[in-house]
Amino acid sequence: MDPLDVIANIEKVIPYFQPVFSADEHKIIGYEVLGRIVQNKGEAESLGSFFTGTDIPDEFKIEVDERVTRRALDQFLTADQEVLIFINRDARLIMVDHGASFLELLLEYKEKGIQMNRIVLELSEKTFLGDFEQLVHVLLYYKTYGIKVAIDNVGSSMGELDRLSQFSPDILKVDLSQLRNDAGNKLYKDILFSLSMLARKIGASLLFENIEINYQLQFAWLNGGRYYQGFYLKHPSPTLLERDILKAKLKEKCQDYIRYEKKHLEAGYRFADELHKAMTQKISQMKRQSEEDYDFVLNELAITFTDKCFRLYICDENGFQVSSNILKVQGNWEIHQRFKGKNWSWRPYFLENIIRMRINKKGLLSDVYSDIDSGEPLRTYSYPFGNGLYLFMDLSYEFLFEEESLIY
Repeated sequence: MDPLDVIANIEKVIPYFQPVFSADEHKIIGYEVLGRIVQNKGEAESLGSFFTGTDIPDEFKIEVDERVTRRALDQFLTADQEVLIFINRDARLIMVDHGASFLELLLEYKEKGIQMNRIVLELSEKTFLGDFEQLVHVLLYYKTYGIKVAIDNVGSSMGELDRLSQFSPDILKVDLSQLRNDAGNKLYKDILFSLSMLARKIGASLLFENIEINYQLQFAWLNGGRYYQGFYLKHPSPTLLERDILKAKLKEKCQDYIRYEKKHLEAGYRFADELHKAMTQKISQMKRQSEEDYDFVLNELAITFTDKCFRLYICDENGFQVSSNILKVQGNWEIHQRFKGKNWSWRPYFLENIIRMRINKKGLLSDVYSDIDSGEPLRTYSYPFGNGLYLFMDLSYEFLFEEESLIY
């Protein structure tokens, strides 16, 4: 797009509004303001390439940005919807005057009736090469006025996650476009799951964007998405929509996801309960030479549950391994003594699960995670062995895949 054509026809530049839907109310809670230019045939063309182009003068972008923002805010002034207003800004352009002109524009519209706590400044910091500390200072200053901060494109190229918390963001926008291309990308899913944990820790809400298929919406719901946006829900439009336009549809989708997740969780609990009974019965039938003949016990259990697992070992309640590893190698069970004495208490949830088993006196089935050695997805079944000891059985991916309800 020729930037001179845009500037010469700036009166044809208009805002478009892409709705943002909430997970709790199933209604529109806000709109992202997007720039469009009306062409000769009356069609509105996106200005995305204009704003992202590296060869376009900054003053052109700033002028068009202000035009789009003013026309959008004028439209919100006359609307009867008290919704959030997501306004995109390039972090580098914000810092041209240390954020002064953007704040002045918002304060002008505050006098006209737009409350500052409705404004969400949406920006990506990945291409910002200036003084990072100054940018953080400006954003924190904005927040004193009630302006919210959303960090954009978090999921597209993860960047430095440790920088995110310094912004004190209210919203993290997670790009799900890659999940459409490869729904089975385990690493990408794990990264997005980590983002959901980060958002929880820093008190930010997750907004999943670029939702184009049902699978992405379900993923967003399952991974703590508070807000949703994308063509699967609604395309950008030149006018604001009825806030309840998808309420019935989203409620129905939510109920479908709840049923599916409950079925998955119930299958896991049933499996753990059945395995607990089978494990208890098998152990009670064994005749050991001594109480500390742990490798014998594990070898017998390995043979019994060979269709389900590929590794077994026993630890004390502090995470120190008291047995060898019984490991399936090319279909045969082997004893690896070098693991005796190793401590696993550093693993996430290890001690928490030990306490849960000690109190409830029942085994636990972990969530799906990746094996450190092979990288394959697995789940671990933990069993209270007695006398302060706990048995761990790693379930193979082949078994989980066949069961289907035990793995996503």
